Amino acid sequence: MAGLFAKLKEGLTKTRENFVGRIEEVFTGRKRIDEELYEELEEVLIRSDVGVNTAFELVERLRKEVKKQKISQPSELYQVLQELITELLGEEETLTLAKQGPSIILVVGVNGVGKTTTIGKLANRLKKDGKRVIMVAGDTFRAAAIDQLEVWGERAGIEVIKQREGADPAAVAYDAVQAAKSRGIDVVLVDTAGRLHNKVNLMEELRKVKRVIEREIPGAPHEVLLVLDATTGQNALQQAKLFQEVAGVTGIVLTKLDGTAKGGVVLGIKGETRIPVKWIGIGEGIEDLRSFVPKDFAAALFNRPDGEGAF
Repeated sequence: MAGLFAKLKEGLTKTRENFVGRIEEVFTGRKRIDEELYEELEEVLIRSDVGVNTAFELVERLRKEVKKQKISQPSELYQVLQELITELLGEEETLTLAKQGPSIILVVGVNGVGKTTTIGKLANRLKKDGKRVIMVAGDTFRAAAIDQLEVWGERAGIEVIKQREGADPAAVAYDAVQAAKSRGIDVVLVDTAGRLHNKVNLMEELRKVKRVIEREIPGAPHEVLLVLDATTGQNALQQAKLFQEVAGVTGIVLTKLDGTAKGGVVLGIKGETRIPVKWIGIGEGIEDLRSFVPKDFAAALFNRPDGEGAF
């Protein structure tokens, strides 16, 4: 576990410098907790891609804790803020899988966020956990998406169900479900198109795919995972809101956390959509997709693995 924490801490270096570094500037050198401190903290949180509503919520919670615990020293606020952030992020939430029969996981998101790569990494992880997995090239509008998924299939030793470019995504999903049922597959990971320029088309396509899947396996899909690119900051938050509306998102995968100073968006996503972040990407390697553990994320963000001391 120490190795995992070190990797997470390293991956969050830019975010920590941007997020906690600014918070440190607010708290350091002050002799008392006053209104100016709260206002500056709120501004820092907003500038760190936490989102306006979530920033306001955190500061209000901090005010209450200061009164409740009778805190007088600004230096004591680090620990309290870490605890509030952990509380906001909630408990660790794992993938929802079917109790019997194949589990169907739809993976949605705009192009360029690392969706296909995420599917490959997640498939590899599930296979290592002893699951029989297939991947489905449901983004039939881009030949590159089909080819990329096949590369990951070869890399991880996992079969890819596909049809020709331009085929009906629902038909590909149907083939995959039939294959899963006949072969005793445990998990089916379905890639989907990431077009956002026409929300109506995207919505109808996803509805059709879901309808076909549910007809074959009642209660499916068991998860709708939204892949977001952490480097896009507030754009990722807006995408979360839109896909929540059109796709019924049940969990989020946040990629590229290791290459951004905008990791604060994790808080905004959870605070403003209430959708749990279930996986995070903290590197390019096939093993660098990790389960999201809120308390570890908060501890790594504040550089406090033991919960004591600062920076």
